[in-house]
Amino acid sequence: MTKKNNTPQYKIDGFRGIFIYLFGLSGIINILALTGAFYMMQIYDRALTSGSISTLVALSILAIGLYLFQGFFDIIRSQILIRLGARLDVELSPLAHKVVIEMPRYGYSTSEAMERGRDVDTLRGFLASQGPIALFDLPWMPIYLIFVWLLHPMLGMLTVGGAAVMALLTIVAEVLTRRHSQSMVKASVARNSIVDSNARNSEVLHAMGITQRAVERFETANRRHLECQTTTSDIGGTLSGLSKVMRMMLQSAILGLGAYLAIRGDLSAGSIIASSIVTARALAPVDQAIAHWKGVVGARRSHNRLTETLAVLNDTSRHVELPTPHESLTIDNITTVAPTTGAVLLSEVSLRLNAGQALGLIGPSGGGKTTLARSMLGIWPVLRGSVRIDGADLGQWTESFFHQHVGYLPQDVALMDGTIADNISRFAELPDARKIIRAAKNAGIHEMIVHLRDGYQTELGPHGTSLSAGQRQRIALARALYGDPFLIVLDEPNSNLDAEGEEALTRVIAKVRERGGIVVIVAHRPSALQAVDMVGLVQNGRLVAFGPKDEIVQPTKIRPLVVDKTATPNLRAMPAE
Repeated sequence: MTKKNNTPQYKIDGFRGIFIYLFGLSGIINILALTGAFYMMQIYDRALTSGSISTLVALSILAIGLYLFQGFFDIIRSQILIRLGARLDVELSPLAHKVVIEMPRYGYSTSEAMERGRDVDTLRGFLASQGPIALFDLPWMPIYLIFVWLLHPMLGMLTVGGAAVMALLTIVAEVLTRRHSQSMVKASVARNSIVDSNARNSEVLHAMGITQRAVERFETANRRHLECQTTTSDIGGTLSGLSKVMRMMLQSAILGLGAYLAIRGDLSAGSIIASSIVTARALAPVDQAIAHWKGVVGARRSHNRLTETLAVLNDTSRHVELPTPHESLTIDNITTVAPTTGAVLLSEVSLRLNAGQALGLIGPSGGGKTTLARSMLGIWPVLRGSVRIDGADLGQWTESFFHQHVGYLPQDVALMDGTIADNISRFAELPDARKIIRAAKNAGIHEMIVHLRDGYQTELGPHGTSLSAGQRQRIALARALYGDPFLIVLDEPNSNLDAEGEEALTRVIAKVRERGGIVVIVAHRPSALQAVDMVGLVQNGRLVAFGPKDEIVQPTKIRPLVVDKTATPNLRAMPAE
C-alpha cells in the first residue's frame, strides 16, 4: 500500500510505559524466586546443624510469606498482560478492520487483507500466553548467574556455559523459525484465497461441474500449507526438546560438581541444593522462550505489519470541514494505474461538470469507463493529476463528505448483511425514515419493499441473495440516492433493470439535475442516456470525445452503440446499422 505523509491515528508504541512497568515487576518476581534457594541453604546449613525447631519454623514462615508475594506479583503480571491484549484488541481492531477494507483498493486480495485482522488476534493471543513472561524473565538471568557464582566460581562457570549453549539454541530457533514462518504465511494466504474464491463462486462451480476440480486446487494449496506448518513445528519441537535435555543435564552436572566440591570441603550441603534450584530457575526462561518462539516470531511479524499498515491510514483530525458542495466536479489531467500490475488504465483525462449536469460515459468494454468512475471517487488513487469538487482536491474532504454528499452504484452490486432499511440508509446510526422512503420511491422500489412480509425491516442475509439481481440493483440505487447527495456515480445502473426500472432511472437523473446535483453514468445501453446532457467517449484509456450529448451521439433512433476502435478525438460513437 502506498504510504501517505500523515500521522497514523494510533501507534502501538503507546504501550511502552506498560511494558516498562512489567519489566520492573518481573525484576521483583525474579528476586523473590531466590526464596527457595535461600530457604534450602538455611535449612541444611543452619536449622539441621543447630537442631533448632524454632529456627525451622521461623524460616518456613518467612519462606511462605515470600512465596505468597511472588505468586501475588506473578498473578498481577499475568492479568496485566491479558488485559493489555484485550485493550490492544479494542483499540487496534477497528483500525485494522479499516485497513482490511482499504487494502483491496490497492490491489491486495481479500485473504491478504484479512490477515491484518488476524494480526490483532495473534498479538492478543501472544500476550495471554507464556511467551511474554519468558521474554520479561530473560533479562534477569544475570541475578541467578551471580548467585551461583558467589556460591562457587566453578559452579558459576558451568552455569554460564550452559546458559551460552541455551542462548545459542534460541538464536538457531529465531533464524530457522523466521525463514519457514514466512513461507507458511504465504502458503496460508494462498490457501485462504482459494477458499474465498470457491465460496464466492459456488453457483458457477456447481452449475459447470467443476466442484471437484476446485476441491483439488484447495487440497494442493492446503497440502503446501501443512508442509510448511509441519516443518516449522518440527523445528520448534526439536529445539524445545534439546533445550529441556540440556537444562536437565546442566542441573545434574551442577549437583555432581557441587557434591565434588562438598566432598573437598569447598561447599556446604545446602549450597548444593541451592545451586541446583537457582540454575534450573535461570534457564527456565530460555527453555520457555524456545518452546514459544514460533509465537514470538508470529507476534513480531504481526506487530510489524500492523505498524506499517496503520501508518497509511488517513489522519482526518486536521481536516478543515469544508462547506457543502454545490458547484462543480473537475477532473484535471489524471492518470490512473492498475493497483495490482501498475499498468496504465487511464491517461491524461480532463473534464468539468457543473451543478445540474449529467454525464454519460460510453465506449468499448475495457476502454477505461469504470476506471474513470472509480478515480472520480478516489476508490483508485490517481497517479498524476487531481479530482476536485468545488475546487478542493478529494484529499481535502473528510470521510463524512463521502457519507453525506456522494452516492455510488458499482457495476457489481453488493448489499451488506442487514435489513433493507439499513442498506439504503448506509447503516446510519440514526437513520431518517423519510429519507429512506424518498430514496426508495425515487429508485422505484418502494412498492416492492412494502409488499415484502417485513417491509423495510426485511433481512437480506449475506450479499442479499434472497432478492433478484434487478431488486438488488434498485436497492443499491436507492442507497446511492439516500440523503440527496451532490455527486452520484452510477456504473451500469440499468444492467439488470426492466423497462419500469429504466423509466425510474431516467426520472432519478432528471430529479438530481433539477435539484442541482451532478450525475455520472457508465453505460452500454443507450436508454440510460436519455436524461443526460453531456457524453464522454472513453477509449483505450483516454477521453477521446467530450461534450453535449447531441454533438457526441448522433440524434438518431436509440439503438445499441458501436464504437469505432480506430476513432480519433474528433470521431463520434456511431449507432449500429
